[in-house]
Amino acid sequence: MIAANRNKQQDEVAFVLHSYPFRETSLIIEAFSRQHGRLAIVARGARRPRSGLRGVLMNFQPLLLSWFGKGEVRTLHSAEWQGGQPYLQGTALMCGFYLNELLINLLARDDPHGQLFDYYRATLYRLAHEADHAATLRCFEKHLLQELGYALILVHEAGGDKPIQPEVCYRYAVERGPLPDDSAPDDGDMQTGLPVSGKTLLDMAADDYSDPTTAQQSKQLMRVLLNHHLGGKILHTRELIKDLQKL
Repeated sequence: MIAANRNKQQDEVAFVLHSYPFRETSLIIEAFSRQHGRLAIVARGARRPRSGLRGVLMNFQPLLLSWFGKGEVRTLHSAEWQGGQPYLQGTALMCGFYLNELLINLLARDDPHGQLFDYYRATLYRLAHEADHAATLRCFEKHLLQELGYALILVHEAGGDKPIQPEVCYRYAVERGPLPDDSAPDDGDMQTGLPVSGKTLLDMAADDYSDPTTAQQSKQLMRVLLNHHLGGKILHTRELIKDLQKL
């Protein structure tokens, strides 16, 4: 009993990132908690018609979760809906699933990221209330990479302190950062980096995506960087929304 109590977590703030059926009546949920990071939890009996968990384990809604166990998959003890977060609909809902898929694929289990958790929660609020979903996604992608130790270099050139100039064209090398673009503009050599303007880099540093060129170039740059860190993993939600002009 002492060991069980030691491994029990009570009323932890968390979001459900994904869930899937387990055995006949249960669910396994991928949760993102503020204090414990990403973890897998089995919700026993959650699919039974009279289960108190039905309608509670929703995506994009803040929950208080209690669980026990110390293995790879914990066991859910209770879940309570906290409210305060508007439901996502339409394109905002698809964007929310995209955020969840990023977290599932890039976050290690049992690795807390309190600041990222808070930013994720704020991003869900922005998706529900703001029309420019693309800008919201770019902000989250940038902060996610920063939290994981892959912060973008946006205000100075790679390997030095020379400030980025808005009127200069650069190439952003994945492992290095922005370098002056001395190559032919149409050489197509991605090994030298993705072409990007200095203004786009500075706008990204300021989380300002109002300029159409910045919006387009930042989308391309973030896609290249995320693909690199995903190591070839396919994001299914991005495949669904990538043809929408604003994303």
